[in-house]
Amino acid sequence: MPKFPVEPWALRETRLDLDDLAQTESLFALSNGHIGLRGNLDEGEPFGLPGTYLNSFYEERPLPYAEAGYGFPEEGQSIVNVTNGKVFRLLVDDEPFDVRYGKLVAHERVLDLRAGTLRRDVEWISPAEQRMKLTTTRLVSLEQRSVAAFLYEVEPVAGPARIIVQSELVANEDTPEPSKDPRVAAALGHALTGEARYASDLNAQLLHRTHASWLRLGAEMDHEVDAPVPVQAHTETTEDWARTTFACELQPGQKLRIVKYLAYGWSSQRSRQAIRDQVHGAIAGARLGGWDGLVKAQRRFLDWFWGQADVEIDGDAEIQQAVRFALFHLMQAGARAEARPIAAKGLTGRGYDGHVFWDTESFVLPVLTYTHPQAARDGLRWRHDTLDLARERAKTLGLKGAAFPWRTIRGQECSAYWPAGTAGFHVNADIAAAVVRYIQATGDHRFEAEFGLEVLVETARLWRSLGHHDRHGVFHIDGVTGPDEYSAIGDDNIYTNLMAQHNLRHAAAAAERHPELARNFGVDDEELSSWRDAADRVHVPYDHELGVHQQSAHFTLHQEWDFAGTPAGHYPLLLHYPYFDLYRRQVVKQADLVLAMHWRGDRFTPEEKARNFHYYDERTVRDSSLSACTQAVMAAEVGHTELAYDYLGEAAFVDLYDLQRNAGDGLHMASLAGTWLALVAGFGGMRDHGGELAFMPRLPGRINRLRFAITCHGDVLRVDVNHNAATYAVDQGELSLRHHGKPFTVKAGGPVTLPIPAPHPATPPPAQPHGRAPRRRRRDE
Repeated sequence: MPKFPVEPWALRETRLDLDDLAQTESLFALSNGHIGLRGNLDEGEPFGLPGTYLNSFYEERPLPYAEAGYGFPEEGQSIVNVTNGKVFRLLVDDEPFDVRYGKLVAHERVLDLRAGTLRRDVEWISPAEQRMKLTTTRLVSLEQRSVAAFLYEVEPVAGPARIIVQSELVANEDTPEPSKDPRVAAALGHALTGEARYASDLNAQLLHRTHASWLRLGAEMDHEVDAPVPVQAHTETTEDWARTTFACELQPGQKLRIVKYLAYGWSSQRSRQAIRDQVHGAIAGARLGGWDGLVKAQRRFLDWFWGQADVEIDGDAEIQQAVRFALFHLMQAGARAEARPIAAKGLTGRGYDGHVFWDTESFVLPVLTYTHPQAARDGLRWRHDTLDLARERAKTLGLKGAAFPWRTIRGQECSAYWPAGTAGFHVNADIAAAVVRYIQATGDHRFEAEFGLEVLVETARLWRSLGHHDRHGVFHIDGVTGPDEYSAIGDDNIYTNLMAQHNLRHAAAAAERHPELARNFGVDDEELSSWRDAADRVHVPYDHELGVHQQSAHFTLHQEWDFAGTPAGHYPLLLHYPYFDLYRRQVVKQADLVLAMHWRGDRFTPEEKARNFHYYDERTVRDSSLSACTQAVMAAEVGHTELAYDYLGEAAFVDLYDLQRNAGDGLHMASLAGTWLALVAGFGGMRDHGGELAFMPRLPGRINRLRFAITCHGDVLRVDVNHNAATYAVDQGELSLRHHGKPFTVKAGGPVTLPIPAPHPATPPPAQPHGRAPRRRRRDE
């Protein structure tokens, strides 16, 4: 059952459950890609996990090894909980407002997906029987990237009250231990050292720096106050906190209204004075239009976003809410990141230490490419900015070109477990594929020349260096880990090989489009020829006896996993079984070959896709949140639309229903993206092989209608699908498309409606591993 009321444009919490605080703090997080505020209660406690984050603001820490080896990364990076400006402490006649004391008559929080705000309405009776109403609204500005703002309103209900409100900046606040390793805890527990503090009137500023990464941070707050009675106010500071205190006496119905402006700035190079001036200038910019101006700008930005990104569903209100929630958080994660990464948890929690992984390019950026192209461009620019570090890593590994990290914040490799880290070389092809997809979808050839070409060249060099031709001339890539982390250090992983093939071919094509630039990067005709030769002769393992492709060489000959004998409580398997046992069995953590059939579907026939999906679906346990959306996409393509619908539900509700019991660490950005992918690429059947948009729409029984928009070459394509037909329309210009394999052209003012053929599955629905089938979603639920 839904934990929240199902409504199309909001996530509403109607009562406060302290056991769910960590999860709701993640769900109600606000961000703009630069600043991230977890949805903590305004008074600061109780909390699940306090969190205020700045994109790429991190501290270094030692990486522990029982036995170190050559090329092992020595330093890790972890996101830092920076100075907290969310805190408002309220005292009513000397009684501090705390939801654990007195009586909480009403408590509601609403994340408004169109306004971009988090509103809280509270009615509370203090232990001294004083009844109060409290309303707060917060936003992280999508227009002014350094700014957040808060509206705090309090009024007595039954009798006069003496009101004290303390608005704070708090650095080095107490949080749960970040790690059981005492060295990591020491590095991150109190990561900030005070450098300077300033206070004047209702304004305060704190400057800090980190101990090891040597990053400098400034945080400033300023206030506007309005009340029908005199209000006394003063500001004070210490090294780690600043506090502005407001005091007044209110009669019933009178309201104290405080607007708080909050600004952040940080740098690894600029001086204290420069940071001080930056945040002070940001406060001035916020005050220029005031609270009302920030609210209007927020709505204006979101009206634009939803106008080109919304997905509408008839027949399943839960999925409608979930996909808009997903798109909202994806937009937040990248809107103002501006050449900074989008981490696996965005800026909603400290899960995975705030690291970015390959799933950004393979799940998140594909969605942003077609809904918010500028955010996708910015994410790819960040990868280009770290190219020198990737070259250094490749050199350390004895390879040519660039080896991008498996997990990182700044660009250095931070994975201490090389079989699931360094060996996951496919991250390089994933980045290259995201570059190619963005260029083909937008026609941004300036980006290709300034950033994309160099990334494609250096990643192509990596594959030519990492792989080899055997005595028959066949190109192999050995000893790598594909997306499935239960199958490490394999030869000729198909996903890796086919993505490398894509990388090599598109690098060669881009170099020929920009011959002079390519020569500047040292590319000559011989190197281009070697890329194409490797791509043409890459090995794709196939089991002729079973009639299926092998996830990697010999995979289908491995021992089968005993699913029937595996207790339900032993999932995820990695917590109950040694990796060496997982690595040598036919058990799949997350879609691997099936993912290859999505992104390289041009390399498989429909019959191969059907047989492969059936075989691997019966061996995939989905111990990763990355899997369900891909299984939904491919189940829909091979004709199992009801199974795809079940997988869609699992992808959509990972965080909303906390299916993996870890949403408190932050939201799963890739699974949020997977909700869109399951709908648009799954039931909408969208594919973009070779830069040509194609659609094979087909809906499950419960969804009556699906409408979505895609931005392509600056135009917006709108697709409207029901069970019988699909209608395509463009806002301007014209687009050449395919519908179930047939080419057609759609022009502005002339929508095209085409029939949808009935499905003809080539295989019966697969049976998932015992106890691992997705929860069925039917009309009678």
